[in-house]
Amino acid sequence: MTEAVLYNEDNIRSLEWQEHIRLRPGMYIGKLGDGSSPDDGIYILIKEVVDNSVDEFVMGGGRTIEVGVQNGSVTVRDYGRGIPLGKLVDVVSKMNTGAKYDSKAFKKSVGLNGVGTKAVNALSSDFMVQAFRDGQSKSASFSQGIFGSEGQVEPSSARQGTKVVFTPDASIFSNYRFQMEYVERMVWNYVYLNPGLTIYLNGEKYYSENGLKDLLANNLSSEVMHEIIHLRGEDIEVALTHAERSQSEQYYSFVNGQHTTQGGTHHGAFREALVTVLRNYFNKNYDAADIRQSVIGAVSIKVIEPVFESQTKTKLGSQDMGPEGPSVRAFILDFLKTELDNFLHRNQDVAEAIQKKILRAERERKDLAGIQKLARERAKKSNLHNRKLRDCKVHYNDIKHDRRLETTLFITEGDSASGSITASRDVQTQAVFSLKGKPLNCYGLTKKVVYENEEFNLLQAALNIEDGLEELRYNNVVIATDADVDGMHIRLLLITFFLQFFPELVQEGHLYILQTPLFRVRNKQKTIYCYDEGEKRAAVEALGSKPEITRFKGLGEISPGEFKMFINADIRLEPVMLGKEQIEQLLEFYMGKNTPERQEFIIDHLKIDKDDPSNV
Repeated sequence: MTEAVLYNEDNIRSLEWQEHIRLRPGMYIGKLGDGSSPDDGIYILIKEVVDNSVDEFVMGGGRTIEVGVQNGSVTVRDYGRGIPLGKLVDVVSKMNTGAKYDSKAFKKSVGLNGVGTKAVNALSSDFMVQAFRDGQSKSASFSQGIFGSEGQVEPSSARQGTKVVFTPDASIFSNYRFQMEYVERMVWNYVYLNPGLTIYLNGEKYYSENGLKDLLANNLSSEVMHEIIHLRGEDIEVALTHAERSQSEQYYSFVNGQHTTQGGTHHGAFREALVTVLRNYFNKNYDAADIRQSVIGAVSIKVIEPVFESQTKTKLGSQDMGPEGPSVRAFILDFLKTELDNFLHRNQDVAEAIQKKILRAERERKDLAGIQKLARERAKKSNLHNRKLRDCKVHYNDIKHDRRLETTLFITEGDSASGSITASRDVQTQAVFSLKGKPLNCYGLTKKVVYENEEFNLLQAALNIEDGLEELRYNNVVIATDADVDGMHIRLLLITFFLQFFPELVQEGHLYILQTPLFRVRNKQKTIYCYDEGEKRAAVEALGSKPEITRFKGLGEISPGEFKMFINADIRLEPVMLGKEQIEQLLEFYMGKNTPERQEFIIDHLKIDKDDPSNV
């Protein structure tokens, strides 16, 4: 029998508000991370502050927001009503204190629980808030949520509003770095969803005239079959088109201005309503998958006191539009039944293009039916025998949904590399998929190859992305290959596979490259791992004399004990990001047959480290 653990008054603690946030940051901002992922906590900190400024705009309290991100610190200045000076300290340091409990004032606000800014305060090494109101100003400063100083109320000629400056605490956000592409995407979403709002990010202006229509137009990765359908109503906005070549679905969903990257009830209702309306319009019982194939859509709704599945507000849980409103499902369906149907009747050319697309999808699906069935059986059998996939326990245990944000699949090549990662990983959240040899260059091929090629079929099954990202099994998909020519080639082939058939995996920020050290520099007292030549030279200088230098030629040469350091707390991930180029043009240039042009590009951009003896 297990001996009872001592339990008395000494075991019971009462934490200060900032202590609780710092002890359990995941409850408030999701995963921590170093900034390599768009859902890392440092971006949630920015969002929590900007959300308040956007709410001011929604309430008619200011049309401009200024955001600065420099040297690891963030400044947000709005020109809203300004925090009442007498409550300045309370608003940023007392839990459950705020104006948003008054649903009349903030009927359809993003944040309703008075926690967001307090979490930013508690998780920052330095935090300053300053309010400008009625010709006066007042400021207060904190460190790690602990009150530092409070200024006197002073006369001020500055424009009314609020200014917040904070620096994420490096003891919590280890080696963090803001990826400006993620911040820019966040800012763009704010202006798409709030026409008339101007945001300056590091001095650059962001503004949208046409809302979600601009969002789709500015993010199209391929040619489209018809003009963007743009529909607006009270508390709802929809934009919709179909990609010419892509066979997957891509959606952007929002609630009260919040980008719900994990979807939710409104996302599901939009997909369902789209099928219902198009079936009714064409008077044909088309398969739902054929109707939704190649859809690029965006939906934004405003809900009274929305319920999200976590503090980070990435998935809507609300079933209804409000306490006395219709269900989210009925609201979206009724809107599309009227507005989308009317649009199609007025624009017969668009209706014909959509029907043509549906019929093409139907033919492709029927051609693939037999192959798909055999491929799924092979994938199921392979999983049973655990030939390719070493899964993580999140998928076997009854773990809260938020833990799935931590899940990672490492895609690696070769038995030695996959063995090292498998032995080093966190079995709760990290899985390993082992490739055999180089994947096929699938540029220009149809989706038929996904089912006929065993590697692609099993990888698709492991990720569970055949029908889109709704049930994606791993939040982070990490390509882990050797840092040599062969490894780089495998990376390109895998990226090509995802861009060709599942571009939304990249567009939604799920794909990464694992960075592992190239060198180990050590003496008897210390070991330093170096990721490039510059770090190696610095390490040699730091250790002095003649330290031992090991060049890792492949992942398999790194021992499991060492590897554990590089895929857990100190993991370095390089996100795979898309620029403004269309995916088709991108793949054609890098993976197509334009050899002379590509050869010239490589020569022009070749980088040689002249200090490396191997390059002389």
